[in-house]
Amino acid sequence: MLDGNEWVINGSKIFITNSATDISAVCVVQCVTDSSDPRKPEVSCILVENGTKGFIAEKMHGKMCWRSSNTGLLTFQDCRVPKENLLGGRGEGFHQMLKTLDGGRLSIGAMGLGGAQGAFELALDYSKKRQQFGRPIGSFQANAFKLADMATEIEMARLLLYKACWLKDNDRLTPKYGAMAKLVCSETYYRAANHAVQMHGGYGLMKDYAVERHYRNQKLLDIGEGTSEVQRIVIARNIGVPGRSM
Repeated sequence: MLDGNEWVINGSKIFITNSATDISAVCVVQCVTDSSDPRKPEVSCILVENGTKGFIAEKMHGKMCWRSSNTGLLTFQDCRVPKENLLGGRGEGFHQMLKTLDGGRLSIGAMGLGGAQGAFELALDYSKKRQQFGRPIGSFQANAFKLADMATEIEMARLLLYKACWLKDNDRLTPKYGAMAKLVCSETYYRAANHAVQMHGGYGLMKDYAVERHYRNQKLLDIGEGTSEVQRIVIARNIGVPGRSM
Protein backbone atom coordinates (compact mmCIF):
# COMPACT_ATOMS: atom_id res chain seq x y z
CA MET A 1 0.00 0.00 0.00
CA LEU A 2 1.03 3.62 -0.54
CA ASP A 3 1.39 5.65 2.64
CA GLY A 4 2.23 9.22 1.78
CA ASN A 5 5.48 9.15 -0.16
CA GLU A 6 6.36 5.57 0.79
CA TRP A 7 5.31 2.09 -0.20
CA VAL A 8 4.65 -0.20 2.77
CA ILE A 9 5.28 -3.84 1.89
CA ASN A 10 4.18 -6.91 3.86
CA GLY A 11 4.41 -10.55 2.86
CA SER A 12 6.92 -13.24 1.99
CA LYS A 13 8.27 -15.16 -0.99
CA ILE A 14 10.31 -18.33 -1.08
CA PHE A 15 12.80 -19.95 -3.50
CA ILE A 16 14.25 -16.70 -4.86
CA THR A 17 17.54 -17.20 -6.70
CA ASN A 18 20.52 -14.98 -5.81
CA SER A 19 18.45 -12.96 -3.34
CA ALA A 20 20.39 -13.60 -0.13
CA THR A 21 24.04 -13.06 -1.07
CA ASP A 22 26.39 -10.41 0.26
CA ILE A 23 26.55 -8.80 -3.19
CA SER A 24 22.80 -8.79 -3.88
CA ALA A 25 22.02 -5.09 -4.07
CA VAL A 26 18.30 -4.97 -4.80
CA CYS A 27 15.25 -7.18 -5.23
CA VAL A 28 12.40 -6.55 -7.65
CA VAL A 29 9.24 -7.27 -5.69
CA GLN A 30 5.91 -7.88 -7.40
CA CYS A 31 3.24 -6.43 -5.11
CA VAL A 32 -0.49 -5.88 -5.01
CA THR A 33 -0.65 -2.08 -4.95
CA ASP A 34 -4.44 -1.80 -5.11
CA SER A 35 -6.87 -4.51 -3.97
CA SER A 36 -10.08 -2.50 -4.21
CA ASP A 37 -11.23 -4.83 -7.00
CA PRO A 38 -10.64 -8.37 -5.65
CA ARG A 39 -11.36 -9.85 -9.07
CA LYS A 40 -8.60 -7.82 -10.72
CA PRO A 41 -6.08 -6.49 -8.21
CA GLU A 42 -3.50 -3.96 -9.37
CA VAL A 43 -0.04 -5.55 -9.48
CA SER A 44 3.12 -3.46 -9.67
CA CYS A 45 6.88 -3.99 -9.36
CA ILE A 46 8.81 -2.17 -6.63
CA LEU A 47 12.58 -2.03 -6.06
CA VAL A 48 13.70 -2.91 -2.54
CA GLU A 49 17.35 -2.53 -1.58
CA ASN A 50 18.87 -5.29 0.51
CA GLY A 51 19.36 -4.03 4.04
CA THR A 52 16.16 -1.98 4.06
CA LYS A 53 14.50 -2.03 7.47
CA GLY A 54 11.77 -4.64 7.57
CA PHE A 55 13.27 -6.66 4.69
CA ILE A 56 14.85 -9.97 5.68
CA ALA A 57 16.62 -12.25 3.18
CA GLU A 58 17.51 -15.69 4.58
CA LYS A 59 19.65 -18.27 2.81
CA MET A 60 18.04 -21.66 2.27
CA HIS A 61 20.10 -24.80 2.77
CA GLY A 62 19.56 -28.55 2.36
CA LYS A 63 18.55 -28.49 -1.31
CA MET A 64 18.63 -31.71 -3.30
CA CYS A 65 20.15 -29.96 -6.30
CA TRP A 66 21.89 -26.75 -7.37
CA ARG A 67 23.59 -26.55 -3.99
CA SER A 68 26.05 -23.89 -5.13
CA SER A 69 23.22 -21.61 -6.29
CA ASN A 70 22.04 -19.10 -3.70
CA THR A 71 18.36 -19.47 -2.85
CA GLY A 72 16.56 -17.21 -0.43
CA LEU A 73 13.44 -16.81 1.67
CA LEU A 74 12.32 -13.17 1.60
CA THR A 75 10.18 -11.64 4.33
CA PHE A 76 8.74 -8.11 4.36
CA GLN A 77 7.45 -6.73 7.66
CA ASP A 78 6.18 -3.15 7.32
CA CYS A 79 9.04 -2.56 4.92
CA ARG A 80 9.04 1.04 3.70
CA VAL A 81 10.62 2.25 0.47
CA PRO A 82 10.31 5.58 -1.38
CA LYS A 83 7.43 6.12 -3.78
CA GLU A 84 10.01 6.58 -6.55
CA ASN A 85 11.08 2.93 -6.23
CA LEU A 86 8.15 1.91 -8.42
CA LEU A 87 9.53 0.12 -11.50
CA GLY A 88 7.61 1.28 -14.55
CA GLY A 89 4.00 2.32 -14.10
CA ARG A 90 1.43 1.22 -11.57
CA GLY A 91 -0.41 -1.90 -12.64
CA GLU A 92 2.30 -2.99 -15.09
CA GLY A 93 3.87 -5.59 -12.81
CA PHE A 94 2.05 -8.62 -14.16
CA HIS A 95 2.99 -7.85 -17.78
CA GLN A 96 6.57 -7.01 -16.79
CA MET A 97 6.99 -10.39 -15.12
CA LEU A 98 5.37 -12.27 -18.00
CA LYS A 99 7.79 -10.64 -20.43
CA THR A 100 10.69 -11.59 -18.18
CA LEU A 101 9.43 -15.17 -18.03
CA ASP A 102 9.52 -15.56 -21.81
CA GLY A 103 13.24 -14.83 -21.87
CA GLY A 104 13.91 -16.73 -18.65
CA ARG A 105 12.37 -19.84 -20.12
CA LEU A 106 14.94 -19.76 -22.91
CA SER A 107 17.68 -19.66 -20.27
CA ILE A 108 16.20 -22.72 -18.58
CA GLY A 109 15.92 -24.36 -22.00
CA ALA A 110 19.61 -23.70 -22.63
CA MET A 111 20.50 -25.27 -19.28
CA GLY A 112 18.40 -28.30 -20.17
CA LEU A 113 19.98 -28.65 -23.59
CA GLY A 114 23.51 -28.35 -22.24
CA GLY A 115 22.76 -30.76 -19.41
CA ALA A 116 21.25 -33.30 -21.79
CA GLN A 117 24.31 -33.06 -24.02
CA GLY A 118 26.57 -33.56 -21.01
CA ALA A 119 24.65 -36.59 -19.75
CA PHE A 120 24.66 -38.09 -23.24
CA GLU A 121 28.41 -37.66 -23.62
CA LEU A 122 29.04 -39.28 -20.25
CA ALA A 123 26.81 -42.22 -21.17
CA LEU A 124 28.43 -42.61 -24.60
CA ASP A 125 31.93 -42.55 -23.12
CA TYR A 126 30.98 -45.06 -20.43
CA SER A 127 29.35 -47.34 -23.01
CA LYS A 128 32.68 -47.61 -24.83
CA LYS A 129 34.81 -48.27 -21.76
CA ARG A 130 32.60 -50.51 -19.62
CA GLN A 131 32.97 -54.19 -20.57
CA GLN A 132 30.44 -56.96 -19.95
CA PHE A 133 30.69 -60.50 -21.31
CA GLY A 134 33.85 -59.52 -23.15
CA ARG A 135 32.39 -56.57 -25.09
CA PRO A 136 31.57 -52.87 -24.53
CA ILE A 137 28.11 -52.38 -23.08
CA GLY A 138 27.32 -49.93 -25.88
CA SER A 139 27.31 -52.86 -28.30
CA PHE A 140 24.21 -54.29 -26.63
CA GLN A 141 21.08 -53.22 -28.48
CA ALA A 142 19.27 -52.04 -25.32
CA ASN A 143 22.03 -49.53 -24.63
CA ALA A 144 22.59 -48.63 -28.28
CA PHE A 145 18.91 -47.70 -28.60
CA LYS A 146 19.13 -45.51 -25.50
CA LEU A 147 22.07 -43.63 -26.98
CA ALA A 148 20.35 -43.28 -30.35
CA ASP A 149 17.22 -41.88 -28.69
CA MET A 150 19.27 -39.45 -26.61
CA ALA A 151 21.19 -38.15 -29.62
CA THR A 152 18.02 -37.71 -31.68
CA GLU A 153 16.02 -35.97 -28.94
CA ILE A 154 18.90 -33.62 -28.16
CA GLU A 155 19.10 -32.52 -31.79
CA MET A 156 15.34 -31.92 -31.90
CA ALA A 157 15.51 -29.90 -28.68
CA ARG A 158 18.46 -27.91 -30.01
CA LEU A 159 16.60 -26.93 -33.17
CA LEU A 160 13.54 -25.79 -31.23
CA LEU A 161 15.59 -23.79 -28.74
CA TYR A 162 17.63 -22.15 -31.50
CA LYS A 163 14.42 -21.17 -33.28
CA ALA A 164 13.03 -19.62 -30.11
CA CYS A 165 16.29 -17.73 -29.53
CA TRP A 166 16.24 -16.49 -33.13
CA LEU A 167 12.69 -15.25 -32.60
CA LYS A 168 13.78 -13.40 -29.46
CA ASP A 169 16.74 -11.81 -31.25
CA ASN A 170 14.31 -10.54 -33.86
CA ASP A 171 11.69 -9.33 -31.34
CA ARG A 172 9.27 -12.02 -32.45
CA LEU A 173 9.32 -14.39 -29.49
CA THR A 174 5.85 -15.40 -28.30
CA PRO A 175 4.89 -17.15 -25.03
CA LYS A 176 4.12 -20.29 -27.05
CA TYR A 177 7.65 -20.75 -28.32
CA GLY A 178 9.25 -19.81 -25.02
CA ALA A 179 7.13 -22.42 -23.27
CA MET A 180 7.77 -25.05 -25.95
CA ALA A 181 11.54 -24.56 -25.79
CA LYS A 182 11.62 -24.71 -22.01
CA LEU A 183 9.35 -27.76 -21.84
CA VAL A 184 11.13 -29.80 -24.50
CA CYS A 185 14.67 -29.01 -23.36
CA SER A 186 14.00 -29.66 -19.67
CA GLU A 187 12.23 -32.95 -20.34
CA THR A 188 14.86 -34.02 -22.87
CA TYR A 189 17.41 -33.49 -20.11
CA TYR A 190 15.35 -35.70 -17.80
CA ARG A 191 15.29 -38.59 -20.26
CA ALA A 192 18.99 -38.20 -21.05
CA ALA A 193 19.95 -38.14 -17.37
CA ASN A 194 17.68 -41.10 -16.65
CA HIS A 195 19.19 -43.16 -19.47
CA ALA A 196 22.71 -42.17 -18.43
CA VAL A 197 22.16 -43.33 -14.84
CA GLN A 198 20.55 -46.55 -16.05
CA MET A 199 23.51 -47.33 -18.30
CA HIS A 200 25.93 -46.74 -15.44
CA GLY A 201 24.05 -49.24 -13.30
CA GLY A 202 24.97 -49.08 -9.62
CA TYR A 203 27.76 -46.63 -10.34
CA GLY A 204 25.17 -44.15 -11.57
CA LEU A 205 23.92 -43.85 -7.99
CA MET A 206 27.32 -42.93 -6.61
CA LYS A 207 28.49 -39.34 -6.14
CA ASP A 208 31.85 -40.35 -7.61
CA TYR A 209 30.14 -40.33 -11.02
CA ALA A 210 28.83 -37.12 -12.57
CA VAL A 211 25.62 -38.69 -13.87
CA GLU A 212 24.31 -38.78 -10.30
CA ARG A 213 24.53 -34.99 -10.15
CA HIS A 214 22.90 -34.66 -13.58
CA TYR A 215 19.98 -36.72 -12.34
CA ARG A 216 19.45 -34.42 -9.33
CA ASN A 217 20.12 -31.11 -11.05
CA GLN A 218 17.70 -31.80 -13.87
CA LYS A 219 14.68 -31.75 -11.60
CA LEU A 220 14.85 -28.03 -10.98
CA LEU A 221 14.36 -27.40 -14.69
CA ASP A 222 10.93 -29.06 -14.52
CA ILE A 223 9.96 -26.53 -11.85
CA GLY A 224 11.84 -23.24 -12.33
CA GLU A 225 10.36 -20.45 -14.52
CA GLY A 226 7.04 -22.31 -14.46
CA THR A 227 6.49 -26.03 -14.07
CA SER A 228 6.12 -28.38 -17.02
CA GLU A 229 2.39 -28.40 -16.33
CA VAL A 230 2.28 -24.59 -16.60
CA GLN A 231 4.19 -24.72 -19.89
CA ARG A 232 1.58 -27.08 -21.30
CA ILE A 233 -1.19 -24.71 -20.20
CA VAL A 234 0.59 -21.80 -21.92
CA ILE A 235 1.06 -23.80 -25.10
CA ALA A 236 -2.53 -25.07 -25.11
CA ARG A 237 -3.98 -21.57 -24.70
CA ASN A 238 -1.74 -20.22 -27.45
CA ILE A 239 -2.83 -22.85 -29.96
CA GLY A 240 -6.49 -22.11 -29.36
CA VAL A 241 -7.48 -24.68 -26.74
CA PRO A 242 -10.33 -23.21 -24.64
CA GLY A 243 -9.29 -22.36 -21.08
CA ARG A 244 -12.10 -24.32 -19.45
CA SER A 245 -10.89 -27.58 -20.96
CA MET A 246 -7.81 -27.38 -18.74
